[in-house]
Amino acid sequence: MSVENIIAMTPELHAYAIEHSSFRDDVARDVERAGKEMGDLSDMQIAGDQAALMTVLVGAIGARRALEVGTFLGYGAIAIARGLPADGRLVCCELDRGYAERAREHLCAAGLEDRVEIRVGPALETLREIDGSEPFDFAFIDADKTEYVDYFEATLALMGPNGLIMLDNTLREGTVLDPGDNRAAQVTAELNDLLASDERVDVAMIGAADGITLARKR
Repeated sequence: MSVENIIAMTPELHAYAIEHSSFRDDVARDVERAGKEMGDLSDMQIAGDQAALMTVLVGAIGARRALEVGTFLGYGAIAIARGLPADGRLVCCELDRGYAERAREHLCAAGLEDRVEIRVGPALETLREIDGSEPFDFAFIDADKTEYVDYFEATLALMGPNGLIMLDNTLREGTVLDPGDNRAAQVTAELNDLLASDERVDVAMIGAADGITLARKR
């Protein structure tokens, strides 16, 4: 497909895509509204089409153990947990105690609290404290972008063979092309370059949302 044939995702088409994904119910809409009420922080929440993709991927790979780095209001956690079996387990790393409590409330509303454990504190410390004897099948990284390289390395060490890692915001609104003095864009671009030649993983970068990268551990 040529560049000319790539469709431009307008706000109207994006809304259409969300409404035609299966991740649509009162709980999802409530969490979406909660995110919009955060004002400038609303961009920290993933969109409904990405949430639907996460649920589909988690279910498709038969994941039983999942990991999330950066939980915010729990939208991504709900998406991941819905793809897990009833006896599946999701471990979430969240720095802010207030966000963690709101995420728990939303998970309870979704009836998923029994599948999810939220650990509060710096994500790198939490990741390094996790017992790696039982590997994870799926991981979602969406936290402090200046720590992305370290988050990826710590997460990869916890994944089993064929474990799938999803990284959010890997295009940084296009700033990865010319990061300048933007530290978050610098680190994200560094990670993108590393992943493109990393023989430990198979990688696909998707031009959706603000850039989504999938890395499958070999």
